[in-house]
Amino acid sequence: MDTIELGRFAVAPDGGLTPRPKPEAPALRFAWRGRPCAAQFDLGSIHLSADAARIPSTADRPQDRPRAFAALAGLPRHLPDGWRARLLPDHRIRIEAEAPMDNPSNATALVAAMVRFALALDPYLDALEAEGAG
Repeated sequence: MDTIELGRFAVAPDGGLTPRPKPEAPALRFAWRGRPCAAQFDLGSIHLSADAARIPSTADRPQDRPRAFAALAGLPRHLPDGWRARLLPDHRIRIEAEAPMDNPSNATALVAAMVRFALALDPYLDALEAEGAG
């Protein structure tokens, strides 16, 4: 039996998932602790991201801005190898990671990678919240 097309994946009879070539890789969107997250799949890897926090506005909480910026500046040295933090133009703080994935992969491996990322993210969310980035 041949593979079947399911969205942006080719699904093998044994359940193996292979991303189909498209201009944009397939992605799953999910939330962790109320924060938008995404898992984007490519051949042999999964790219995970979370909008972890936001630098407060000067109009809402100007007293928290210096602490939030300092927490962001110190964040990269505490992240695991291969993870990165960046400030987006709208002042969202995004944390990103990439992990290898078998090709083809399966749904269990994809969900497991997402759960590992979400659980590992928790201390960084707590640290950002404690410093006024919510």
